[in-house]
Amino acid sequence: MSGQRGRPRQYDAQTAVDAAGKVFWTKGFSGTSLDDLSVAMGMNRPSIYRAFGDKEAIYRLALAQFTSQMEEGFTRAVLHEVDIRKGLRKFYRAALEVYSVGESPLGCMVMCTAPSASVVNPNVQADLLKVITQLDAHILGCVERAVEQGQISEVSDAKSLSKLIQAVLHSLAIRARAGESKASLRRFSDAAILTFLGEA
Repeated sequence: MSGQRGRPRQYDAQTAVDAAGKVFWTKGFSGTSLDDLSVAMGMNRPSIYRAFGDKEAIYRLALAQFTSQMEEGFTRAVLHEVDIRKGLRKFYRAALEVYSVGESPLGCMVMCTAPSASVVNPNVQADLLKVITQLDAHILGCVERAVEQGQISEVSDAKSLSKLIQAVLHSLAIRARAGESKASLRRFSDAAILTFLGEA
């Protein structure tokens, strides 16, 4: 029996998906070619197909990886913060740091690329709805906890309030990609928190 091991992989899967994600984030799903992905991932087409599947499969992996990172950010900012207003302020600001990085800010990878891709890709549409629904649920839990603790007044429709809080995040992403300044977006997010939740 030979002690020779199989050939090691010449790539790191997470790094390759992250590289692909940056291309999709910049060019969108339809604007990204397999040649773009091959260059970014440092792999030829056959190797990409064997490791990850087709373009849609790679895009969905990149979306999942980005979403996981954003969920970690939400957990750190909001769930670990006692006061909901402080937590949301930290979360919006952390998101803005991601959305506004570089000379040409790209906004949110999910919200700035998935809506158009979902029109012709049912799987992407399902992924997008899942991301939105999960974040709604996370925010709803925070709102309900804040009401129970007396941080905010009783609300008539906590679910709709949670969706409005998430809608601000979407607006920040689009406005950042459109070129609105980080300072302006910080003021906008602070005003939204005050409008939705009132003063402490």
